[in-house]
Amino acid sequence: MCGIAGLYAAREPKLAAEPALTRMLDALYHRGPDSEGVWTDPEAGIGFGQRRLAVIDLSPAGLQPMTSASGRWVINYNGEIFNYLDVRSKLEACGGAPNWRGHSDTEVLVEAVEHWGLEGALERIEGQFAIALWDRQERRLHLIRDRFGEKPLYYGWVGGALAFGSELKALRTLPGFPTTMDPEALSSFLRYAYVPHPWSIWQGILKLPPGGRISFGPESAVGDLPAPIRYWDPDQAILAGIDRPWTGGEDEAVEALDALLNETVGTRMIADVPLGALLSGGVDSSAIVSQMVARGGKVKTYTIGFDEPGFDEAQHAKAVAQHLGTDHTEHYVTAADCLAVVPKLPALYDEPFADASQIPTYLVSQLARREVTVALSGDAGDEIFGGYNRYFHGARLWDRVGGLPRPLRAAGAGALRSLSPDGWNKLTGAFGSVLPAELTGGRAGEKAHKFAGVLGAADADDYLMGLLSQWAHPEAVARSGARGLRLPEDRQPPAQLRGFARRAMAVDTRNYLPDDVLAKVDRAAMGVSLEARAPFLDRKVLDFAWRLPMEMKIAGGRGKHILRRVLDRHVPRALIERPKQGFAVPVGRWMRTELRDWAESLISVEALNREGLFNPGPVRAAWDEHIGGRRDHDLRLWSVLTAQAWAQAQRDAVVASVAA
Repeated sequence: MCGIAGLYAAREPKLAAEPALTRMLDALYHRGPDSEGVWTDPEAGIGFGQRRLAVIDLSPAGLQPMTSASGRWVINYNGEIFNYLDVRSKLEACGGAPNWRGHSDTEVLVEAVEHWGLEGALERIEGQFAIALWDRQERRLHLIRDRFGEKPLYYGWVGGALAFGSELKALRTLPGFPTTMDPEALSSFLRYAYVPHPWSIWQGILKLPPGGRISFGPESAVGDLPAPIRYWDPDQAILAGIDRPWTGGEDEAVEALDALLNETVGTRMIADVPLGALLSGGVDSSAIVSQMVARGGKVKTYTIGFDEPGFDEAQHAKAVAQHLGTDHTEHYVTAADCLAVVPKLPALYDEPFADASQIPTYLVSQLARREVTVALSGDAGDEIFGGYNRYFHGARLWDRVGGLPRPLRAAGAGALRSLSPDGWNKLTGAFGSVLPAELTGGRAGEKAHKFAGVLGAADADDYLMGLLSQWAHPEAVARSGARGLRLPEDRQPPAQLRGFARRAMAVDTRNYLPDDVLAKVDRAAMGVSLEARAPFLDRKVLDFAWRLPMEMKIAGGRGKHILRRVLDRHVPRALIERPKQGFAVPVGRWMRTELRDWAESLISVEALNREGLFNPGPVRAAWDEHIGGRRDHDLRLWSVLTAQAWAQAQRDAVVASVAA
């Protein structure tokens, strides 16, 4: 695992010189504190650089950039190939193996390309990766990103050179980096709390899509960014699974999934450094840890807790850890601990990013990094096995009210809003047993107001759009008036995919998973030099899950039915069963208390006008309602606050550079 950076300037080779690469790598030190490597070909105008976090083959034989045995290919990559031992054996069996210099996955990867070609190698490997590959024979640069988007890769033309890197901060060290924000990207951020791929916040700088690759050669014109090629498409994988439905019974499916998870967890436990797991005590992380324990050895687990009702899961994680016999570390953090992370967010994420669980994710990564270098997580269990409330509670609510006239639904929305969030929380505490499940459980007030905002939807897709949106009309909030990318209108799943839950899961797999969940985990973990691995993100798991009938995923008004049954084999159901909370912090309450002064400093009319991103009117109206307790606008306001903090950090950096 590491941070990579590179430059390609066939027409002006001096732009790809070592000093520029070194500056880029300095910005990525946190991703790879163990060593640094630079390789250049001055004649071709290509240069690669890597900051290494040594995980497999800690010897010099594992250093990058690395050249293939034949000398044709040079590789610079961030990630891990989890089935590299199997690929290595296949190379040896078919005569494609060189005299191995070491036992790194990097060497296996570059020799796989040498033997099978790029497409053949990509078909055979399973892993998380962002790859830069230089073909010395064809004088062509290839950039490739893993199937699910676990590892980031930004690219664009900067000052006459094609630049790429693991994070935007590496590209920002280059003279000529574009400083014009993309208004559509900013409005999309307001809607989703993240900037969706392939865009970044900066015009002209893009994210390589998951499962995508792109190539540049001597003929590439400066400024030209051809459309990436998809070597793997989740929509096609989903349809392929549906076309081969599971023909066995549920008990057989449980048996098969248990064995499959044990296999994928095993491949992700391979490391030459200390390894552990992040454990929340929920279904997903508990399923991963139980498989680690089943494979033998003492497993280290980590969790953080909060002294906040409705947000603390540490006690559940502790109970699971005790049952499984892990070497468990828990740490209760205070509001002050969480708030201390807030100033770090602009530098961690490089562009506006507003999933508030970024704070506890950073803290639990920091906790784990004290003892381990690699940590497994339960990420992606929700998207693949139907765990989010919108897949079942949201779908059921629409089934109940979608056929009613829109004016009647609008009146119902007004009734839901008539109670403040605190009022809803008190009501569900007293009468939760007789209220709809969709409006009870943790943070009931937030749920009630969220549903109120989408009850006027025109149809099921519009309703899904509302559930996915923070600001439903970002064009009214963004000063540019840009509309932003809208889902699923602009990125619909295949028309053949029927059913609200299926469509929502497909949309999330292609968008929310890589651009929110995985981006959050990558930046938080790599920010403390920790490698995170998600065993659910194996194409065999996705293929298996989409073969299953929906009733094996969603049953009895809750998701992940099949995964719960697998977990029953390892952990008593009583330790797991509870309403889904998510990994969050109470930023809504903090905005009214500990964070109020910070928030006011960022979204005062003066501050909003100074940064020039947002119209003060709707922002101040939401703020007044929120601090008055009349509405809960925590998610909307968090997006504005993080964007304002990011913009302020950019401005401060410019001022500092001018002063220097």
